[in-house]
Amino acid sequence: MFDYFYNEILRRTIISFGTLFNNINIKHTDSSDNTVSVTKVPLAYGPTQKFLARLEQSPDLNKSTSITLPRMSFEFTGMTYDPSRKVSTTQQFVVQDPNSSSPSEKKAYMPVPYNMQFELAIMAKLNDDALQIVEQILPYFQPSFNITVNLVDSIKEKRDVPVILENITMQDDYEGNFDTRRVLYYTLRFTAKTYLFGPVSSAVTDIIKKSSVSYISGDSRSTTRDITYSVEPRALKDYNDSVVTQLSEDLITEDGKRVPTVFTVDDATNIEVSGLNNVYIDIDGEEMRVKSKTGNKVTVDRGQDGTTIADHLKGAAIKSINTLDNAMVEEGDDFGFSGTVIWKWQKI
Repeated sequence: MFDYFYNEILRRTIISFGTLFNNINIKHTDSSDNTVSVTKVPLAYGPTQKFLARLEQSPDLNKSTSITLPRMSFEFTGMTYDPSRKVSTTQQFVVQDPNSSSPSEKKAYMPVPYNMQFELAIMAKLNDDALQIVEQILPYFQPSFNITVNLVDSIKEKRDVPVILENITMQDDYEGNFDTRRVLYYTLRFTAKTYLFGPVSSAVTDIIKKSSVSYISGDSRSTTRDITYSVEPRALKDYNDSVVTQLSEDLITEDGKRVPTVFTVDDATNIEVSGLNNVYIDIDGEEMRVKSKTGNKVTVDRGQDGTTIADHLKGAAIKSINTLDNAMVEEGDDFGFSGTVIWKWQKI
């Protein structure tokens, strides 16, 4: 606990929120409704009072140091825990490492839900300018608008973050003498429902690759296990494109009924024969279990592990499914199990 990590989630959420409002324009027209100018409204991060203070100190529009209106500013004002979106704090999830060229996994605990509060200030001299800006924002919030944020870059974890418009207030600082500059400003308050992730670590050592169950039979006072059954995950397809030979004849289902289980290959030398452990091959996505071979004739069981029995043409590649493929099974892929049984007398 408390080891250093920084996923930049708060920073990414703040930037994503500000990006929503960085392309707003206002248009000024003449008495004939001809467009005189189109101005992009500048947007900056900072508290509203900072910009208002600057206006009071430099009210002269003719000075280059004066702040021009209209303009917008936004700031992150606080955050609260959201118990309504809470999930199990001990649950973990594992994903493939998107930055690794070889199959590897990373793990992280389920994220913690937090609500981030934002304020967007719209400052304008003319009421029509302020209304143009507000009207370009409000139709998108009913009352929420989803933004997609890449929360954790190391695992490419993207989530839709709802941004909810909570309320709108308007203030007109019109009182004062003739030299006082008028400022109209609207304040829009938002809540972004984001998630905070903890540290991301390697999950290679946490993945169960083998499971064993031992049984005791006979005298219950004995602590010696009489039989042990072990299973390991087994790939259902070839992952490393290990072609061992090709079909030397068409493998066609006869009359749609009888499924050929014996066929001839170009060279059966590299096709292993089932011993204590089953051996599998892959032809065009159909998994087959090798039973025996005589010369270049191979006998198999077709359509293993639910794969579809299909017709295969002469020259089709025959790929070996071996232990290298077992280690390359990707997250989300189907896999089978290879089991072994060890009796007590075999351990002696």
